[in-house]
Amino acid sequence: MRVVLAEDSVLLREGLVGLLQRFGCEVVAALGSTDGLADAVTRLTPDVLITDVRLPPTFTDEGLRAAVAIRARRPDLPVLVLSQYVEQTYAAELLDSGHEGVGYLLKDRIGEVEEFVDAVRRVAAGHTVVDPHVVRQLLGRRKDPLHRLTPREREVLALMAEGRSNAAIARAMVITEAAVAKHISGLLGKLDLPPDADDHRRVRAVLAYLRGR
Repeated sequence: MRVVLAEDSVLLREGLVGLLQRFGCEVVAALGSTDGLADAVTRLTPDVLITDVRLPPTFTDEGLRAAVAIRARRPDLPVLVLSQYVEQTYAAELLDSGHEGVGYLLKDRIGEVEEFVDAVRRVAAGHTVVDPHVVRQLLGRRKDPLHRLTPREREVLALMAEGRSNAAIARAMVITEAAVAKHISGLLGKLDLPPDADDHRRVRAVLAYLRGR
């Protein structure tokens, strides 16, 4: 798997390069800013782009804006964004920037090496990987029709967005599975997803919010 990496911290950048190489990845470019990032992606045709959100010169959201711009030109390029913070506007735009292969993780996840490498591989394979904390903040900013949901239904939807089963949601919320099923039925109705032959209503509910629909 060929990787282009953008990270301004020398220690973290070199650490990520070594970590990725240890797990069989080829880091074809490791940059400290967005300068030359788009060109590197064009020339080196990586399998995945990994970038920090805050890069020089202003250390605000250059990396994330660059990722969104690159995805606009190449929506098929898998992109994994790393951040210490949740940049809600651009995070939502990044998640909407293509149908496959996008991820947004907080840097704390890097400490869990195998989980981080698995996230890189999943994004490169075309999956969507979103840090649970990012999911909660993105869900929290939706006003329509999220305002229809009760606080409990919002909590259930956030856990659904993390990919948890009804049993896992019940354990996390310390309620019964029957109560979880009731909350899910209620929120699906409020999202105008009535019962039909489609067994993926809960997936559609999560995607509707992640995509701001």
